[in-house]
Amino acid sequence: MAFNTKDDGGGDDVMSEINVTPLVDVMLVLLVVFIVTAPLLTQAIHVNLPKTAETAPPEAKEAVYISVDAKGKVFLDKVEVALEAFENELVTRKAADPEIALNLNADDAVQYGTVAKVMASIERSGITKLAVLTAPKQ
Repeated sequence: MAFNTKDDGGGDDVMSEINVTPLVDVMLVLLVVFIVTAPLLTQAIHVNLPKTAETAPPEAKEAVYISVDAKGKVFLDKVEVALEAFENELVTRKAADPEIALNLNADDAVQYGTVAKVMASIERSGITKLAVLTAPKQ
């Protein structure tokens, strides 16, 4: 049995609006549950950490830059090095710092053989951290 509030003869008009009140109630309950449980999820076990003196963070080491220009000249940190003495210089630097990292810059016009010789010298010197730098494609 339904009530008709219109005086136009009593047709079966369908109400096309959605009642959002129950949806809002459910969402508010979910929000409250989330607000209550979120702090519990961040730290499940409470631990009192010991107090110690502050220490300095480990210093970030700069990588050594190796550059090969268009003429085939090899530079080690902006200092020109002969290709024959290059490997000995790398061995000396690795002995001073076993965690040495290298960045290799090679000109686009340099011959492949020169870059291959430089990379072979790096490998023979025992250095394993090598980054080959390139320019982004435009």
